[in-house]
Amino acid sequence: MNKMSVKDLKDLYGKKVLVRCDFNVPMKDGVITDENRIQGALPTIKYLLEKGAKVTLCSHMGKPHSIFSAEVKLNKKDKKKVDAGETTADAIIAKAKADEPKKLTLAPVAKRLNELLGGKVVFATDVIGTDAKSKRDGLGCGEAVLLENLRFHWEEEKKDENFCKELAYDAEIYVNDAFGTAHRSHASTAAIVEYGIVKTAVCGFLIEKELSVMADTLDNPRRPFVAILGGAKVADKLNVINNLLEKCDTLIIGGGMAYTFLKAKGYEVGTSLLEEDKVAYCKEMMEKAAKAGKELLLPVDTVVADHFPDPIDEKIEVKTVPSSEIPSDLMGMDIGEKTRKLYAEKVASAKSVIWNGPMGVFENPTLAKGTIAVAQALADVYGKCTTIIGGGDSAAAIQQLGFADKVTHISTGGGASLELFEGKILPGIDCLNEKN
Repeated sequence: MNKMSVKDLKDLYGKKVLVRCDFNVPMKDGVITDENRIQGALPTIKYLLEKGAKVTLCSHMGKPHSIFSAEVKLNKKDKKKVDAGETTADAIIAKAKADEPKKLTLAPVAKRLNELLGGKVVFATDVIGTDAKSKRDGLGCGEAVLLENLRFHWEEEKKDENFCKELAYDAEIYVNDAFGTAHRSHASTAAIVEYGIVKTAVCGFLIEKELSVMADTLDNPRRPFVAILGGAKVADKLNVINNLLEKCDTLIIGGGMAYTFLKAKGYEVGTSLLEEDKVAYCKEMMEKAAKAGKELLLPVDTVVADHFPDPIDEKIEVKTVPSSEIPSDLMGMDIGEKTRKLYAEKVASAKSVIWNGPMGVFENPTLAKGTIAVAQALADVYGKCTTIIGGGDSAAAIQQLGFADKVTHISTGGGASLELFEGKILPGIDCLNEKN
């Protein structure tokens, strides 16, 4: 993908730049609990500030639009209160509308950015209102303003053209550095460029890295190229499986999705997660792999238990059985020791590996061994093999296990990574200017 980046821009001094970031960080009681996404955005922001640009930052936080819509779904606890006559649905909705902006404000992000950037960031209490415009107008060269949560406006997700014009306001340059939302065709991620409101549109350093590592590996991998897919459902990765089979040499399957593949082989899978309507698709993919001379590896042994852990970290009794002999009353929970060894050997012989999705119920210590084994295998080939973690649970697992510094790249976008693996065109990247 030959897209322009901020490095290709000249004479940034005094230029008004709108930057789409991904500051959708986890928070508890107004305190940021993980600032990885903030840290990921810093190189682009620092570069623009050092070049003397006047920078407007924007991002979403959570899903406040669901609260502001007319159709608010009450949770079970709320329904019980309504049924008991303690309150009314209208009162609950009104309270939600009052509380949600406080929970999903970007004010704590602005405060942290200001600390990290030496007092160069101010916060606008709205997106397209008087405070935002006043603070944008007041920016000096090498200063920035962070706008309030984009999704406080329904027009953001609806790509409303007037909203795009207000958001772009005085912007001469648009920079997208939010890979996590690049698969969304929203006002701030694509539409302001698609409508021709801002002509100069480039990617930031974060997206540039995602493209240079992930897209280039998918298009021109060093071989052998191994793809590892896990997670719960085949349905979530239909096109990913199909596309990767055309690109990789070996496709490794784990997680809950493996049991539908095992069923397609004619095996008993007990009470394991099973998508009956996807069995035919799994057969088709196995046949496709065989015809193309590709390896499609499934677990040869499986860790089973008599129930799913509840709570998730419950101490649970397990045993390991051949994948072809899962008892009818037991549930597959993780890949077994032989499978862990088999998968690690495939990684050890690879030159390129991408991984998306855990091998089992990795949140439970007893059922995390498969996921740990894959993470360890990737860490063991660090420096000799291009290793890419495709966001989501895999990224969380590799970080929790302490291997984050032993892989080539951890993607910042779960959904965007999957769509890139599918071979889809991402709107937030497609809209950017081509080099030359």
